[in-house]
Amino acid sequence: MKCAFVTGGSRGIGLAIVRELGQHGFRVTLMATRSEEHYPESVKLLKDAGVEYVWLTGDIGNSADRERVVKEAITAMGRIDVLVNNAGVAPRVRADLLTMTEESYDYVMNTNTKANMFMTQSVANQMLQQEAFEDRKGIIINISSCSAQVSSVNRGEYCVSKAGISMLTCLYADRLAEEGILVYEVRPGVIRTDMTKKVEDKYSRLIEQKVFPIARWGTPEDVAKAVYAFASGLFPYTTGNYVDVDGGFHIQRL
Repeated sequence: MKCAFVTGGSRGIGLAIVRELGQHGFRVTLMATRSEEHYPESVKLLKDAGVEYVWLTGDIGNSADRERVVKEAITAMGRIDVLVNNAGVAPRVRADLLTMTEESYDYVMNTNTKANMFMTQSVANQMLQQEAFEDRKGIIINISSCSAQVSSVNRGEYCVSKAGISMLTCLYADRLAEEGILVYEVRPGVIRTDMTKKVEDKYSRLIEQKVFPIARWGTPEDVAKAVYAFASGLFPYTTGNYVDVDGGFHIQRL
């Protein structure tokens, strides 16, 4: 059985990814900031879906926690075939680019980009030690955002952090291809999660105005399906690719 490791898996997009992979036969280890006792609804969802999972806790932005959790995942599952770098944060306060603080920049970049870089480094080194499975050592999938390319001047640090993830996808895809590890990126658009609640009215108006060709909110399940498509291994002659899960928002229209 293939084993997946999903960061930020306790709720929202991460939880949907854990369930999607679990329902397709993966054993899944998820990393969250708090123990499963704090998320009874998430636990019920996974158990009702028959997902075989291990719940580990740690701060993704802390190097010691990252190393510990990877070791615990290996102890629990024996190997990691798929890494999904999903954990991420938004700025605590949306501030104009001219007033954004260094503290906010550091907070977002440390969690979204730096943690991604070094979690990937850690897991990739683990994958290199494993016996190949289905002619490869592993698959790594980064969850970035349409904000990797779309400007939002009231949350510049978030846009920069997601653009950084896109470059990490390219870099690791380049470095790991010869090692038998494939790297991909999924770019969600406007997805209905806790992170978008504060701006729900704004995005709902944009949807009503047909800014998005597929005129509805995206769901965590929409993103999870794209992740599974990459995790399935059905794209063996591709790496460094990304897919937009944004209702067609990336299409430039006149």
